[in-house]
Amino acid sequence: MAAVREELQKDLEEVKELLMKATRKRLHDVLTTEKHKLELEIKNQPPTKLKADAGEEEKSSLGGYTVKINNYGWDQSDKFIKIYISLNGVQKLPAENVQVNFTERSFDLLVKNLNGKNYTMTFNNLLKPISIEGSLRKIKTDTVLVMCKKKREEKWDCLTQVEKESKEKEKAAYDTSDPSEGLMSLLKKMYAEGDDEMKRTINKAWVESREKQSKGDLPMDL
Repeated sequence: MAAVREELQKDLEEVKELLMKATRKRLHDVLTTEKHKLELEIKNQPPTKLKADAGEEEKSSLGGYTVKINNYGWDQSDKFIKIYISLNGVQKLPAENVQVNFTERSFDLLVKNLNGKNYTMTFNNLLKPISIEGSLRKIKTDTVLVMCKKKREEKWDCLTQVEKESKEKEKAAYDTSDPSEGLMSLLKKMYAEGDDEMKRTINKAWVESREKQSKGDLPMDL
């Protein structure tokens, strides 16, 4: 259809050029009639789909809306990191509807048109490099299993670099030579992040510990 429309457009442009050069009335009338005929044919041609439109059509054919997956479980063997994603009925989908793209330090999962919804999950900055060729996905009953092939057979303490840095910061906050300082840091963190009930509980414990200390019952300063 696009090729036909393009040819008609070329014919129209050529007729317009000839019209500009025509000096004889009869020739001018013939060319004007042909011009109107071509314009009508072009108008009646079905619209050309743009690439963006095609993308939208593919998106709409998937149906529903996209849900970001946040819940998962994971474990590991000597050779693989295994991520388990629970999705009811996923085993009933065509295999091509469950896609995983791997890079050396990331992967993203796309599950198309499952119960009227699309599901996505992305992991960036994996803790260590993985083998793209050796990684794969398996579809089980109500579960997608993403298997990232380790480049080196070594234990991973967590999945991503961000998780590792977060754990190291927490460890540094509580790893002090004085046990009371570690407890104080923990209480301060709980107080800062807790709700009103948590804050009231900590305040009550603080007052009680002060009263015990003043009586000589509690040597450690909470």
